[in-house]
This record gives sequence, structure tokens and C-alpha cells, in this order.
Amino acid sequence: MFFFFIGLRPMNRSATHIHLVTEFILLGFPGCWEIQIFLFSLFLVAYVLTLLGNGTIICAVRWDPRLHTPMYFLLGNFAFLEIWYASSTVPNMLANILSKTKTISFSACFLQFYFFFSLGTTECLFLAVMAYDRYLAICHPLHYPTIMTGKLCRILVSLCWLTGFLGYPIPIFFISQLPFCGSNIIDHFLCDMDPLMSLSCAPAPITEFVFYTQSSLVLFFTIMYILRSYTLLLRAVFQVPSAAGRRKAFATCGSHLVVVSLFYGTVMVMYVSPTYGIPTLMQKILTVAYSIMTPLFNPLIYSLRNKDMKLALKNILFRMRISRGAWVVTNMVGLQETGEQAPSGDGTFLHQTLPLCAWQLPVYWREIDIDRTRRPLLQTRTATSSKASSDNGPGDFHFLI
Repeated sequence: MFFFFIGLRPMNRSATHIHLVTEFILLGFPGCWEIQIFLFSLFLVAYVLTLLGNGTIICAVRWDPRLHTPMYFLLGNFAFLEIWYASSTVPNMLANILSKTKTISFSACFLQFYFFFSLGTTECLFLAVMAYDRYLAICHPLHYPTIMTGKLCRILVSLCWLTGFLGYPIPIFFISQLPFCGSNIIDHFLCDMDPLMSLSCAPAPITEFVFYTQSSLVLFFTIMYILRSYTLLLRAVFQVPSAAGRRKAFATCGSHLVVVSLFYGTVMVMYVSPTYGIPTLMQKILTVAYSIMTPLFNPLIYSLRNKDMKLALKNILFRMRISRGAWVVTNMVGLQETGEQAPSGDGTFLHQTLPLCAWQLPVYWREIDIDRTRRPLLQTRTATSSKASSDNGPGDFHFLI
């Protein structure tokens, strides 16, 4: 698919003596140089936080066996999707802000166009699948383990990715074959449908109708299913006898619906309702809302506020410290066996390096203090510990990444 869009070229109409467009100019956001630097810093921080937040979720779900459940499996794949969704626009936008020419090639423009819409469609489908998962877990808790199995999760995730990426190659290919002549200036920070169609020299009502109909169907069907799932979910929450349980469920559902409303509300304004009366600057702000801010907020709303996720992250950080402590102690044993001088002869180096981990390593400390020549035993116990941890590795849930 990547090479398909790399090979795109504008239609050859040399016989009509029309100057064809080979590259586009993305104007981005207006403003002086100080405003451009401010926007660059703002979007860079948002992008880095998006990568860190979603990457943390992926690592936690991948490495903690207690999170190998359908809900966290979906959250991990959703975080992976959010990283690529933000990466389809933000890096090029940051480069354009600092660029003097602000150009993008013809094939790169349509490649961004394809990935932006494919990943956005995949996100809509993922939100619907996650709503279905929460509906089953709360409204049908007894049947949930038998319905939402690992196999079904993998099938649903695969369908989301395949549907999202196989739905747009043909419409975007036909759009790329339109004659783009005259102006090549796109008053946006990415290659979007309306700006590209406004630069075409020939009208394409059928292609435009198919594209917008497809986008509208995906948006309407997924949002209606999400609203139906949360309506049934909230109805079940009202039957919870505990007031604290109801407040917790309302807080969780409310935060999820805020993210869904932010994403779907801005997307529908852009791609379902007519955008001819919307100012260009407002279109850019709406695009920032669903393409940059939503991937930034989703880790905070869906995962990092979750107690199980917080506990998993703490355990991962603690295990990293333990591993670092074991590495330091093992190297100290090697230095003392070979007769080399340790960084601190009185052992204070170890205590300074392992302030929180020493109490977790009684075997290592005892073997160092009693008999420094028993390194084979140390290696045997370390290997046994590694084998035990590998036996408790991930279960049936794995990432499709």
C-alpha cells in the first residue's frame, strides 16, 4: 500500500498545455515568527506527551500478566493506534512550521491523506469495539468471560485495522487522478479532502459523493452504536445499590463520553456538515482538536486514571530498579573476585546505588558477605529466577503490532 501511493503522479495532460502540480504548499497557521515558535513548542510538547502516554500503556499491558485481559488488550492496541494517528500529521506539521518553503510532494501529500483517513476510520471502529466490551462487562458480567475471549478480541482488532485501511485506497486513488492545475497552495497544515478538491481543475461529484458517503456511514453507525452501548450501560449503573459504586461508574462513563464527544463532534463538523461557511482558521482548530488533542487525552481518560494500570506501572518501574540493582551487585561480585578495586571499598557504593532495592536482594547480600567465591551458586539462582519469571509470561493476549 505504501509503494502504491509513492508511485502516484499527476495525470499527464501535456497536450492541453496545462501546468500540472507536482508539489503542494501547506500554509499552516498564520502569524509572525514568534507565534510560529510558540505553536511549534506547543505541538512538540503535545506530541512527545502523546508518545510517552500511549507508549507507557503499551509497555504496561505487554509486560504485566495481570493486564492480559480483553479490556487492556483493546486499550493497548488503541494506544498503538493513537501513536500512529498523531504521527501521520504532527511530524510533518512541525517540519513545515520551521520550513521556509513549506512544500510537500504530490505523492507524500496523498500518502498522508490516505493514512490520516484510514487511521481515523480505524479509531472510530476501535471506540465502538471498546464500548461493546464495556457493555458486556457491566451488563452481562456472568457471560463476559465466555463471550469476550482472546480469539474474539484478536478477530475484532484485526477487522478494525483491515476495514480502516482497505476502505480508502480506491477513492483516494481516483482523487489523485484529478487534474491539479494552477494554484498549488493548500490553506491547511495537512492534506485534507476539501482543500485538495478546491485545487482540482475538473469537478468530480461522483468521487466526492462516494468519499463523503463512506465517511458519514462510518461515523454515524459507530457513534450510534457507542451511544446505545453507553445508554444500556448507564441504565445498569442506576441499578447498583451502592452510591459510591454509582458515582464511580458515572465518573468513568462521563470521562469516556467526553473523549467520544470531542472526537466525533469535531469530525462530524468537518466531514459530515458542509464546511463552506466555516472559516479556514476554525477548520484548522477543529482538525487540531481531533487529530492532536484526542490522542493526547485518551491515555489519561481511558488508562492512566485506572487503578490496575497505575499498579502495573509502579510494578514495572520497581522491577526495573530491581534488575538494575541485581546488575550492580553481580558486577561488584565480579570486581571482587578478579581482585579489582570497587568504586567504594567500604561498600557504600552499593548502599548509595540501591537505596530501595537492597532489601529485595537478601540472597545476593548474604552470598557477598559470607562467601565471595560462590559465584556459580549466584548464577544458578539468578537463572532459576529468570526461568520462573518467563514461565509467568503473557497468556493468550498478544499485540497485533
